[in-house]
Amino acid sequence: MSQNALVLQAIALKQCVEATYNRTKVRLAPHILYTRHDELYLDAVTVERDGQPPREVKLGTFKLTGLQELAVADRPFEPDSIFDPRNEKYQGVTLFAVELN
Repeated sequence: MSQNALVLQAIALKQCVEATYNRTKVRLAPHILYTRHDELYLDAVTVERDGQPPREVKLGTFKLTGLQELAVADRPFEPDSIFDPRNEKYQGVTLFAVELN
């Protein structure tokens, strides 16, 4: 399965993904896939970094090509309130976003 399809599936099913990003193992809750400068980006909440929870909850931006060994994890997530799909940076470039409850 391609990275794009895997991310779309994870967003649709509200499942975390696991990957290596900048040589660090991460577990992410993917919220939105979009384009910027003709590249694909994923905004996601980091659930774990090298097996440890982050100090604070925040929405990070990840270049899709930088996510290595990408896989869907067997861990569901709930969309975080810090995610706003109406944010200006997503206007006209959103490919797919998580459904908010």
